[in-house]
Amino acid sequence: MAAAAERLEGRAVRTPLLESPALSARLGGRLLVKAEPLQRTGSFKFRGAFNALAQLDPAQRRAGVVAYSSGNHAQGVAAAAQLLDVPATIVMPADAPAIKVANTKGYGAEVVLYDRFGEDREAIGRRIAAERGAVLVPPFDDPRVIAGQGTTGIEIARQAEALGLRIDAVVIPCSGGGLAAGCALALATLAPEAALYSAEPAGLDDTRRSLEAGMRVANDPAARSICDALLAAMPGELTFAVGRRLIAGGLAVSDAEVLRAVAVAFAELKLVVEPSGAAALAAVLAGKLDAAGKTVAVIASGGNVDPEVFVSALGGD
Repeated sequence: MAAAAERLEGRAVRTPLLESPALSARLGGRLLVKAEPLQRTGSFKFRGAFNALAQLDPAQRRAGVVAYSSGNHAQGVAAAAQLLDVPATIVMPADAPAIKVANTKGYGAEVVLYDRFGEDREAIGRRIAAERGAVLVPPFDDPRVIAGQGTTGIEIARQAEALGLRIDAVVIPCSGGGLAAGCALALATLAPEAALYSAEPAGLDDTRRSLEAGMRVANDPAARSICDALLAAMPGELTFAVGRRLIAGGLAVSDAEVLRAVAVAFAELKLVVEPSGAAALAAVLAGKLDAAGKTVAVIASGGNVDPEVFVSALGGD
């Protein structure tokens, strides 16, 4: 993970660890928010994508990369590919937020749309990669991606230390688990006293249920949530192997709780957070984790929200 941090030096933004005295007072502890909406491409996903692409050899770079994503990994891979002069093709759901599709194309990537509920994005990605001789870059279940995402945890630990704080708990939005696994590995060394929790949409809390069962379990395919970036069918094999050792438990939040967190982040932290990125903050604000007398860090993982959704979260309609 130290090597990933070196590769990202000068490429990724060292995002701030924010605190609102009003929110901390409301919770009776100290709430720290890692502001990844301020990251390049508007989410933590750039970290893992760049770390993966930076390790391709010259022949692989010429052949290009293929990724599948609901939006944030798409943008991360597209931006990293643009920086490294690598052709990129991204498989995205047709119902992905328009801002994510537009941004991905804006970085120069080719976008291939598919039906999220009727087609298999992984199969489409594998087929395109095979046809073009390109390298497939998975969104979470890849050691290079996990290591890149883990640099978020490295920064949290070092920033808290600089503030003279001992972190009691860290809450992380979770889908396939790349960010959670990477941060868990980083914090196990740098802040071993911190208890880690995943945060997921209610009904799509496969990580929470998998941790309780001791094995990977899938979500109901019929489940829906406004958190478009947290809809993975089940935890990844690699990410869950890490999570079952290092994550203390999972927290589930409703769409209503997530939208309230989006509004609170804007009002109290002046931060634009997408619904998926607000899941961890929502879990703490809703009391799913008792923050009284504790120092709790949450990751706001992304800020790529369509204007209509953001206005709705702020009570504009």
